Amino acid sequence: MGLIILTGASGSGKTTIAQAIAKNHALEVTVHHFDSIGVPALDVMIQDHGSPEAWQRAKTMEWLARLAPHVRRGEAALLEGQMRMSFVIEAVAAAKINEYKLLLVDCDDAARTHRLTMERGQPELANAEMMNWATYLRNEALTQGCGILDTSRLSIEQSAARVLQHLHG
Repeated sequence: MGLIILTGASGSGKTTIAQAIAKNHALEVTVHHFDSIGVPALDVMIQDHGSPEAWQRAKTMEWLARLAPHVRRGEAALLEGQMRMSFVIEAVAAAKINEYKLLLVDCDDAARTHRLTMERGQPELANAEMMNWATYLRNEALTQGCGILDTSRLSIEQSAARVLQHLHG
């Protein structure tokens, strides 16, 4: 598998997993973070794209178009970010990427709340809106038939190993 795409709500562990893979497997896989392009303020997203959803769709399309040549050359890549799975599926089709694995990195609400509040120091993100976003992504993964990696009770090392299994197999 040349391309692994991790999506999930804040606190699920996707960025931490990607960072662990980048640190320990840099010779095997190049890791990309969706947010590295910069996330503009809400009013800028609306001004430039019409809505936050349209901004996310446009940037997902850009990311996959950027990664497509690398994947075609057989280079292993991992992209992580908060993306709707329907946008990813549309973007890989437009970029003509045939082999990829889309995984939802997920956790239960208690783990998410602990991670956001205690580990990240961002208690303002542990709110009903984030829990609803996580539920939306979970339902989308089930509808789209995407894999779900529940990190609620896994260590970072265990989670990274499961992601790497998709890269190797």
